[in-house]
Amino acid sequence: MAPHRLLVGALAVAAALSTTPAQADSTTPPGQITVQVQTVNGSGCPAGTTSVAASPDNTAFTVTYSDYLAQAGAGSNPVDFRKNCQLVLRIGVPQGFTYAIARADYRGFAQLQAGAYAQERAGYYFQGMSQTTRITHQFNGPASDNWQASDETSVANLVWAPCGEQRNFNVNTELRVYTGSSDPSRLSFMSMDSTDGSVSTKYHLRWKQCPAA
Repeated sequence: MAPHRLLVGALAVAAALSTTPAQADSTTPPGQITVQVQTVNGSGCPAGTTSVAASPDNTAFTVTYSDYLAQAGAGSNPVDFRKNCQLVLRIGVPQGFTYAIARADYRGFAQLQAGAYAQERAGYYFQGMSQTTRITHQFNGPASDNWQASDETSVANLVWAPCGEQRNFNVNTELRVYTGSSDPSRLSFMSMDSTDGSVSTKYHLRWKQCPAA
């Protein structure tokens, strides 16, 4: 096995996404933002298996899954090769400020047989606006390790929530596992979940003040 293949490969892909990664703005709003799940739907996030939390410093929020796993081989159900989750979030923002997602970090664990491969895809958008390009990260077996993938947005391409409006924030994620040329009698899987809450998807925020009315 190559224990670090997944992590190193993911970071290499992430580094190629943007030559000007957006860092969190130093002008964060006062008080505390709130993040609430409005609706949740998908085979990767059954009811009661997803939670969200805002960071105390207003620079990010996290989504934690507890039953998000795709698998193939070893007699798996054919539909289990793909799992997805669609979240609709309501983010409470202090008056006079707006935000954009500067970077999204996705993490989990994967066990891939030689010849098997897995994919993680994600995109997000504000209600009534176009979805961001869904970026695909591929991981090739053999590997057995934690994986990480980061999607970064350049400052020029940040999509800002409309000032003075309450728009829901939609997050779409997907995991796929393919047996490829591996022995189909052996199991390969990829998860974006955590039994102890230590593995979370993290969305990093960038802030700016809205123009005066």
